[in-house]
Amino acid sequence: MGRIVLNKDRCKACYLCIDACPNKVLEEDNTVNALGYYPAKVNTEKTCSGCTICAKVCPDMAIEKVYR
Repeated sequence: MGRIVLNKDRCKACYLCIDACPNKVLEEDNTVNALGYYPAKVNTEKTCSGCTICAKVCPDMAIEKVYR
């Protein structure tokens, strides 16, 4: 089983990952990243199944799966 890691400074706030996540693990962050966007963030890892659908739809490759 894995978990996702989101690189907030690569995120351009398209939120495709938020919409794609079947477990609603991601949400909009309220702090600005280095690019001036409000990136996505992981709201909880307890419900993350490690499916990586979020990473597959991310056009900025800001999400990766990390194995525990």
